[in-house]
Amino acid sequence: MDLEHAKRVGIAAAYAGAQVLRDRFGNISQINKKGDFDLVTEADTGSEKKIIATIRQAFPDHAILAEESGASEGTGEYRWLIDPLDGTTNYAHQLPFFSIAIALALRDEIMLGLVLNPMDGELYSAISGKGAELNGKSFKVSSTASVYDSLLVTGFPYDFSEIVEPAMKRFTVCQLASQGVRRLGSAALDICYVACGRFDGFWEKNLKPWDKAAGAIIAAEAGAVITNFSNQPFSINQNEILVTNGRIHQEMLSLLKLKD
Repeated sequence: MDLEHAKRVGIAAAYAGAQVLRDRFGNISQINKKGDFDLVTEADTGSEKKIIATIRQAFPDHAILAEESGASEGTGEYRWLIDPLDGTTNYAHQLPFFSIAIALALRDEIMLGLVLNPMDGELYSAISGKGAELNGKSFKVSSTASVYDSLLVTGFPYDFSEIVEPAMKRFTVCQLASQGVRRLGSAALDICYVACGRFDGFWEKNLKPWDKAAGAIIAAEAGAVITNFSNQPFSINQNEILVTNGRIHQEMLSLLKLKD
């Protein structure tokens, strides 16, 4: 598998989806709900169709797992994971902070990740073993050595009401221990911002595989440490994710461990 070729196809797909999102931004005719708070718009579905069509043209035998259309089987072991609009709530409210996230996995091992912010043009990318790039320039995680000096970021899942107590306990503990905690609304961008040193740590529960796959390989290739809250190795199928610059990882694990 030529991963450089796959990267070029993925980038073309991301830009095709981004054009849909920019064209529809501020011009959404209908907003639907998949749950009480999980929104979907015609921009989500339109972006996804463009992304899938671009990938299918180049790799018709690959499997695809996309947020809106679900899973489609392939004939090989490669699978694309696609979030056509990560940050739909922001998008629906005309808040220009959202992204497109595309990853390619060999079985469950992520080989390629792309995260594009359609509004500011920042494109984060990584191929396994080749480092991470922002618009073609390599980058690394921050060198911050303690949570006390760190700026953190987190998110709350759509089923937040079901986990509000532990989520708020972790938020409060981390807010008090750090320089601050931000909640921006796009997990893929949050993880990329840790990867490039804007934040020092990120945690969240109940993300879907397409929410975190692309960002995770980008962060790992930038030198981040990624586990669950119990320090077990990262998997896209896990319920929890903690991403840090590595230097504050053990401290973050202690903060996220809830006391009885």
